[in-house]
Amino acid sequence: MSLAGQYLVLQLLIVLAVLVAVVAISLAQSAAAFERVEGRRALSAAEALGNNPAVRELLPAAEPRVGAALPAVAESVRTVSGASQVALAKLDRTVVASSDPGLLGQHLELGESRVMDGRAWTGVVAGSGAALLSAHVPVLDDAGIMIGIASVSRNYPTTLERLGDAVPNLLTYVGVASVLGVAGSLLLSRRVKRQTLGMEPSEITNLVENREAMLHGLKEGVVALDPNERITVANDSARELLGLPADCVGKKLASLPVDPALKVVLTRDQPDPDQLVLVGERLVVLNRVPIRSRGRGIGSVTTLRDRTELSSLEKELGATRTATDTLRAQAHEFANQLHVISGLIQIGDYDSVVQFVNGATVDRTRLSDEVTARIHDPALAALLIAKSSLAAERGVALQLDPESSLRPVNDELSRDLATVAGNLVDNAFDAVAGVGQASVRVLVEETGGEVTVTVRDNGPGVPADKAEDIFRQGFTTKDSRREGGRGFGLALSRVVCRRSGGDLTVANSNGAVFTARFKRGAEA
Repeated sequence: MSLAGQYLVLQLLIVLAVLVAVVAISLAQSAAAFERVEGRRALSAAEALGNNPAVRELLPAAEPRVGAALPAVAESVRTVSGASQVALAKLDRTVVASSDPGLLGQHLELGESRVMDGRAWTGVVAGSGAALLSAHVPVLDDAGIMIGIASVSRNYPTTLERLGDAVPNLLTYVGVASVLGVAGSLLLSRRVKRQTLGMEPSEITNLVENREAMLHGLKEGVVALDPNERITVANDSARELLGLPADCVGKKLASLPVDPALKVVLTRDQPDPDQLVLVGERLVVLNRVPIRSRGRGIGSVTTLRDRTELSSLEKELGATRTATDTLRAQAHEFANQLHVISGLIQIGDYDSVVQFVNGATVDRTRLSDEVTARIHDPALAALLIAKSSLAAERGVALQLDPESSLRPVNDELSRDLATVAGNLVDNAFDAVAGVGQASVRVLVEETGGEVTVTVRDNGPGVPADKAEDIFRQGFTTKDSRREGGRGFGLALSRVVCRRSGGDLTVANSNGAVFTARFKRGAEA
């Protein structure tokens, strides 16, 4: 059924309910009016009958069907008053005169009447057939002593009779109410359909069900806010990515446990697409789009994608690129050494060849022994040895602090140490580019169940107002168009540190000092 049809049926049902209520009220009011008006008339006639001198004189000695004076008086009163029934009874309630011959000699039905107490009474009495509206008046002699009862009754109208009297008014009520109901239902349905874009209830239901199924089936998160920054939509993925409670819909963003920086991203216009935000240990890509309807803003929709896995792949690619650069540097270094050896052989200076080979071997062995004697994690040791060749090619003095010391660690911590140390050393190389006597120092130590990697350089350092921005995903001071974009390394490094229960911080001391802390797990 269409929306207009449903409203019409509803209005008709309301009209029917109102009609039933009006009928009930009308019947009750007509009954009350009948009892009030006709009761007064019957009581007046009964009082006239009881005060008749002939009745007061003849009633004490009267007998049923004997004499004609009392029946004549009773009939006269009935005719004048228009009553249905008139009766005279003695104190023992025996009817001695009545307009209904069938009552003669019978006991007068009093019902709840209080006439036997010497008081006049009006009310409904159940007769032999239909109910009667009766008025009972005591008949008193000249001494004021009660000698009998005068009764005047009128047939009580049936429900159908009272309903028949009310039918003209009821038809008017039904007609007016039906016209108003139909017109109101049509107008209301038109207004509602304008507000629901012409859709019927079933279509709205299907739309909502499809929307819910679609939103909660998406892997990407979706968050919608109204102009008051109240959450109107949040699917399962968005709740998981942002750590929102299950009952977040309908609540203001300010009242939810959301990082202030993330609240800013969710509520402000986004100049560029794919804004990257660090949410806990996850890297999330956000796209916020304002929503307008009929020329006015009604809120915004933000889509979220978890980029942590993609960032991990980028990290692995970065490590591969670093290894390639390192191998290239080592190949360049070995090629130069081979050229020297080849030249010495060509000129026949064999003693110098032996001396040169021994010197190169000693330098390489000394570097390996220096690192492996202090760093007992093979991955980190290999990384530092490889980075030394790259540093030599770039004219940077890479030194392992003599105070460094690290026992074997588990595989997960080993990977994290290599990832973070590699990123920090590469950033340090970039920072000292163009600096005379550039140097980078690495300190690896264990303190209180933690492993700390400190990387110092003698570059320009980090501006104080950028100390936290450098850890924000996408922030960079370099050319971000190069190699697919910059601004990933430090953000990923901090994620890795915090995932293990540590952190990554920066300070300035004759250059930048990056300190990475890791919680040490079970030993390998």
